[in-house]
Amino acid sequence: MKEKLFIEFKKIFMEDGGLELFFAPGRVNLIGEHIDYNGGYVFPCALDFGTYGVIKKRNDKKVRAYSLNFQEKGIIEFFVDNIIFNEDDDWANYPKGVMKIMKDLGHIINHGFDILFYGNIPNGAGLSSSASIEVLTGIIIKDIFNLNLDMIDIVKISQKAENQFIGVNCGIMDQFSIGMGKKDNAILLDCNTLAYKYAPLKLDGASIVIANTNKRRGLGDSKYNSRRKCCEDALKDLKDSGMKIDYLCELTMETFNKNKNKIKSEEGIIRTKHVVSENERVLVAIEKLNKGDIEGFGKLMNESHMSLKNDYEVTGIELDSLVEASWEEDGVIGSRMTGAGFGGCTVSIVKDEKIDMFIKNVGEKYNKKTGLRADFYVAKIDDGARKL
Repeated sequence: MKEKLFIEFKKIFMEDGGLELFFAPGRVNLIGEHIDYNGGYVFPCALDFGTYGVIKKRNDKKVRAYSLNFQEKGIIEFFVDNIIFNEDDDWANYPKGVMKIMKDLGHIINHGFDILFYGNIPNGAGLSSSASIEVLTGIIIKDIFNLNLDMIDIVKISQKAENQFIGVNCGIMDQFSIGMGKKDNAILLDCNTLAYKYAPLKLDGASIVIANTNKRRGLGDSKYNSRRKCCEDALKDLKDSGMKIDYLCELTMETFNKNKNKIKSEEGIIRTKHVVSENERVLVAIEKLNKGDIEGFGKLMNESHMSLKNDYEVTGIELDSLVEASWEEDGVIGSRMTGAGFGGCTVSIVKDEKIDMFIKNVGEKYNKKTGLRADFYVAKIDDGARKL
């Protein structure tokens, strides 16, 4: 990979020597969906595919950026002392956003560079290609400008870039798991406090299989922001009624059931039901894994999908068709949608000897029902963003 990318860099920028290579993974969330921005627990892991960046410093203030994934956009140019959002710059707004937030925080970025990006995360699939390029940019800028930042700082800057520069109200889970990933471990993350611990994921004789619906989904124009607003309104209703909480995930199912009539809208009640029940599922899931109960973990994955379908309503025919076909297959321990929904991917835990048949059968059933062709990825759990 390194040699191939260095050759591409030389071909595009007509420059050689002094090249450095960095990598940031994609991520998949095993359970705990749409609760990161509600102060809840999530359980993501970093994957062994992601985004690569090859960089060479320049002596002027110009940045030239090129993506092998968006070759039709050509080389995108901007200057480090004039970083603004430009719709025509498309994908390059993500690295631009990280640089802008760093500069706003007082970090010195005083010269330009040429940079080549290449990602093998399926674009728009819900495996966090945007967060991957943000965290990747963060570790590159830290390195070449020798900035006093740790990985948590970079994670927070990356989230801020997506919130403020791109305009998507994402939580912090994606950037955190990409920055802080650890090989063969998932991360139990409290999105309220950023307290975290690693949990070894012992899938003896089984693997994570990610299935991409190939229904393109753009977070910015999805219903993501409206779901988040609904949760914010529900929280306000509960606080106005006298409840002393800062996040919906501070509720238990018991306190939710006692107080749900204080939420003014019917939609707010069912959205909050998902949030609270999903947060409890994550905590039970960790207990199951600590006891080596993979089957029990799988059942919780299935319950998570039903809640996302019925209470949070973020699945749709494509995701439901993939998950329901997965549930019918031998060797499937659990399956659910993952990511923001409205398209994107499912994540399943499948016994190794059944994977080939799983991919064949689920793919055929999905195509018959939707007319779309699913792509499948057998993934390993890898380390977080790093210089290679």
